[in-house]
Amino acid sequence: MRIYTAHLRPGSAPRLVREGFSLGAFIFGPLWLFAHRAWIAGVIALVLLFGVFGLAGTMAGNGIPFILLLGYAALLGWNGRDLCRWSLARQGYEESHVLAARNSDTAFARLMARDPTLAGVDLP
Repeated sequence: MRIYTAHLRPGSAPRLVREGFSLGAFIFGPLWLFAHRAWIAGVIALVLLFGVFGLAGTMAGNGIPFILLLGYAALLGWNGRDLCRWSLARQGYEESHVLAARNSDTAFARLMARDPTLAGVDLP
């Protein structure tokens, strides 16, 4: 079972964000944030990535640059979904439900069963 948080905004389709580690954010970093429309978080992550590259360039020759980049990627992997939630909150979405489901389709079905007022809203 996976855990999802449902985010609602009047007049908009509900958005689901899965809990836990994001392999996409770990591998692709700021590009993953941009793909999930977390623009501010993506720009901040990109600036931090350039800072890590700059710092790693001054320490070339030992294993520290690799450790810095791995730590940066792990930080984004563990916090990428939280940054998406933060971005949704900035867009006016409110976290309304926590759902346990096998996949996002089942989570949407459980959300509709839990909140019948969403029955007329188009799903993403």
